[in-house]
Amino acid sequence: MTEQGTADPERKARAPSARADATKKRILSAAIEQFTLKGLAGARVDEIADAARVNKRMLYAHFGSKEELWLAVLEDAYSRKRNEERLLEVGSLPPERAMALLVAFNLRYVVEHPEFVRILNEENLHQASYIRQSRFVKSLYPPLLELLDQVLLDGVRKEVFREGISPMQLYITIVSLGHFYVANQYTLSTIFDVNLMHYNALAEREAHNIDVVLRYLAK
Repeated sequence: MTEQGTADPERKARAPSARADATKKRILSAAIEQFTLKGLAGARVDEIADAARVNKRMLYAHFGSKEELWLAVLEDAYSRKRNEERLLEVGSLPPERAMALLVAFNLRYVVEHPEFVRILNEENLHQASYIRQSRFVKSLYPPLLELLDQVLLDGVRKEVFREGISPMQLYITIVSLGHFYVANQYTLSTIFDVNLMHYNALAEREAHNIDVVLRYLAK
């Protein structure tokens, strides 16, 4: 216990760090919104700073440049999705259940986080020139592919999956089934005169995606 009138050195050290972390989170949140709405070229640093309730100097102190902020947004987007994916704990489930859960998650995630789709689409317009700089994002996926490989091998051992499935190709297929659906929801809804975001339409699509993947994997 400190004497009255004497500052607690640990508390004093924590306070600036906590404020800095809170400021950084506000900037990142504002950046996600602006980049989602306007893309990398259209988003303005001063609008991001205003939305985060900081000045531009503070923003640059935390992120260095607009491009570095964009990379931080990309890393945050991938990290959030992978963190939720890990919570599924598919490695502890029967192989067919594990695959069904992973397929359903990847559809529902992009439905609930359309900003993820828009951010990835924007980065693809830039031919991955920013994410190419990130070792962090690349580090997120080898563990996932190893886990998928374990589930596939378990399915082969239990004679419910066929052999020779590439974990990478399978994962690309799984994410494509959800990503394309959300990225093209407006054009497809108009063409087929149906609201693809309606609960019933999503349930039908989820069942379809699971059926597609499980039939592909079936022995």
